[in-house]
Amino acid sequence: MPTLVALLESTRVSAIAWLHVFVLLTWIEFAFPRERHSFQRRLTNLSFWAVTIPVTIASSAYLGLVWRSLGIEPIVNVPLDFAWMGPLSYVFAAIVAAIVGDFFLYWFHRAQHAWLWRFHAVHHSIKELNAVNSYAHITESTFQNLFVVIPTSLFVVDVGPILPYLVIIMRLHPIFIHSPVKLHFGFLRCIFVDNRIHRIHHSIEEHHFDKNFGVFTTLWDRLFGTAYFPSRDEWPATGILEADEPRTVGEWLLMPWRLNQTTGQAGAGKEGTVTQAADAVLELRPVGADRCPMLPAPVSAGAILPRA
Repeated sequence: MPTLVALLESTRVSAIAWLHVFVLLTWIEFAFPRERHSFQRRLTNLSFWAVTIPVTIASSAYLGLVWRSLGIEPIVNVPLDFAWMGPLSYVFAAIVAAIVGDFFLYWFHRAQHAWLWRFHAVHHSIKELNAVNSYAHITESTFQNLFVVIPTSLFVVDVGPILPYLVIIMRLHPIFIHSPVKLHFGFLRCIFVDNRIHRIHHSIEEHHFDKNFGVFTTLWDRLFGTAYFPSRDEWPATGILEADEPRTVGEWLLMPWRLNQTTGQAGAGKEGTVTQAADAVLELRPVGADRCPMLPAPVSAGAILPRA
C-alpha cells in the first residue's frame, strides 16, 4: 500500500515537473502571443492545479492498488518492433503507442460530452484558454483512470526504451494544444493535434460543436467523422453559455452541481448524443497550404455505439 511519504514525494516530483511545463509554455505564450491573457489570472488558477495534482497522485495510486489486487493480467500484446528503422525506431514506436492510446482517449472524450458533460463543462467554461488555464474538474483524473487507464492496462505495448526527451514532449503536448500562440504544427497537423485544431473543439460557434475530440492525433477524428481543419485565420472565442469559468477553488469544485444537466457540447445550449455527433459527415476546410489529404469515408458510430 502506498505510504504517505511515498505519495508526498510523488506529489512533489509531479508538481515540479508541471511547474516547469507551465513556466516554459507561459514564456512561449508571452513571446509569441495570438491573444494576451491576464498573468494574475494564471497565478490564481495555479491553485486549481495545487489541488488537482495531489488528488490525482493519490487516486491513481489507490486505484492501481485495487486493480492489481484483482490479479487481472493484460490480454493483448501489441509488439512494436521497428528495429529496421535504427535509432528512429524508439521515436516511431512511441508515436504509434501514443496513437493507440489516443483511441481510448478519443472515445472517453466523446463519452464526456454525451454523458459526463456536467463535469467536463468545467474545462470548456474557460474563456482565456492557455497552458495554466487548461485545468479540468478534480474528478477528471478519476474518470480517466476508470475509462482510459484501466482499459489500456489490458494491452501490453512494447516500445523499447523510453527516451527522456520523448517523455518531455508527451508531457508538454496536451498542455500546448491550449496555448494561444502563433506557433503551430503546420502540415503536421494532418496527423498531430495542435493548438489551432484543439481551439475548434473549445469554440462557442455552433458549426464547431462536437469536432476534434482527439488529444494527440487527428486520425481518429478523421476516421469517425468528427474532424474539422480550420482555415489559416480561424481562431474562435471559447467558453460555454451556461456558466462563466470558475474564479475560486470553491466555485471550481462545485461547478458541476450548479450547472443544468445537458448533453453534447453546450456552448450555445446545444443538445445531442455521442452517436449523433459521430454520424456527422467528415468536414474539412482546406485552404491553400492548410490542405490535408483525405482518409477513406468516415465510419458511422451507429455501428459501434447503441442509439441513445
